[in-house]
Amino acid sequence: MPHPSQLLANESALLVIDVQEKLMFKIPGAAEQVRNIAFLIDVANLLGVPMSATEQYPKGLGPTVPELASRLPNRPDKLAFSSCAVPSVIEGFRAQKRSRIVLAGIETHVCVLNTALDLLAAGFRIYLPVDALGARGRLDHETALKRLAHEHATLTTVETCAFEWLGGASHPNFKLVSKLVQERMKALV
Repeated sequence: MPHPSQLLANESALLVIDVQEKLMFKIPGAAEQVRNIAFLIDVANLLGVPMSATEQYPKGLGPTVPELASRLPNRPDKLAFSSCAVPSVIEGFRAQKRSRIVLAGIETHVCVLNTALDLLAAGFRIYLPVDALGARGRLDHETALKRLAHEHATLTTVETCAFEWLGGASHPNFKLVSKLVQERMKALV
């Protein structure tokens, strides 16, 4: 019997928030965050975890970075900080019966925070892989994570998400995910 907070692939979805060209160059560790988000997307694809993505005012902030744009589905634009302002986000999670939402993207204290709070208020469980989130300022990033943890969002990492979604080495895609883990680790060295 899994723990109530455990990520299960058949109950999860991934939401990638505003990983856009004109924002990313201002984010410390941006290249690693993009690699980690790409890893999450690739694992989600292998395991059948649906995903959504948004872009904050792309006219001014540019499109999603190329490394992720090619991996992501439709990326509706928004002006509100919360991705929940895009009706298809919550509607899609509900239609697919996804109650556990993994959030990745930027900025932790603005769009990620507002999206997480809205999703929590709507009854979803929220998971925050801290190595796939970023902000221009460290204090803003860390304070937002503390606040969200206090609000019962679960802090985690991209690799933990992947292995929780797998559930064990007997999963038919274990070797493929394991290969992605190894490739990610090589890139981080």
